[in-house]
Amino acid sequence: QVQMVQSGGGLVQAGGSLSLSCAASGRTLSSHNMAWFRQAPGQEREFVAAISVQFTPYYAVSVKGRFTISRDNAKNTVYLQMNSLKPEDTAVYFCAAGIRRVTIGDDYDYWGQGTQVTVSA
Repeated sequence: QVQMVQSGGGLVQAGGSLSLSCAASGRTLSSHNMAWFRQAPGQEREFVAAISVQFTPYYAVSVKGRFTISRDNAKNTVYLQMNSLKPEDTAVYFCAAGIRRVTIGDDYDYWGQGTQVTVSA
């Protein structure tokens, strides 16, 4: 059974920073793409960032230059460093791992439980 357990998140003022972590267990995911998605109330789930098996990063335009995705295969963990946060970043953030398209949520196989990020104006 593969589990992805998230940590981090919380409440921060606009302009602040938060760091998210997602540690997988039950299977080594070094051969998977890893990603972060988010969903705000009443909104569709959207792609945030991904990092391929070759460690190539991908970012949504809305977060490029502010967020950094990284992974540590030895720890089976993916991270998201979020800087210069804006109120529109407020959402539940989910980590994911998969072997197909990096920006399409439906293509991911494993998901974390989600964690709330709230950015106040």
